[in-house]
Amino acid sequence: QVQLVESGGGLVQAGGSLRLSCAASRRTFYGMGWFRQASGKEREFVAAISWGGGSTTYADSVKGRFTISRDNAKNTVYLQMNSLKHEDTAVYYCAAARSGGAQKNSSEYDYWGQGTQVTVSS
Repeated sequence: QVQLVESGGGLVQAGGSLRLSCAASRRTFYGMGWFRQASGKEREFVAAISWGGGSTTYADSVKGRFTISRDNAKNTVYLQMNSLKHEDTAVYYCAAARSGGAQKNSSEYDYWGQGTQVTVSS
């Protein structure tokens, strides 16, 4: 078992930046991902990183704007979000996959955080 706690969400203007953090309760060799869910919409994949950090993948909608990274010494994964758009407004969730890879499918993830709200004003 592992607990995940997100932080760093908030309200920003379009074009601004935020960095989300996801702290795990222990060291893992899990792949880590970020998902988001806007009001009234399905949860969607945002970004993922393999357990060692050597492989990353992104949704087309965030490529070039968002960067996922991890610091295993701190048991923490980050999502740097730049050039934010109103369409990025959502609850952002951190997730961990025991398979260890950079996974795009939510069904591959075993543990989830509680979510943190990101609101981008237009």
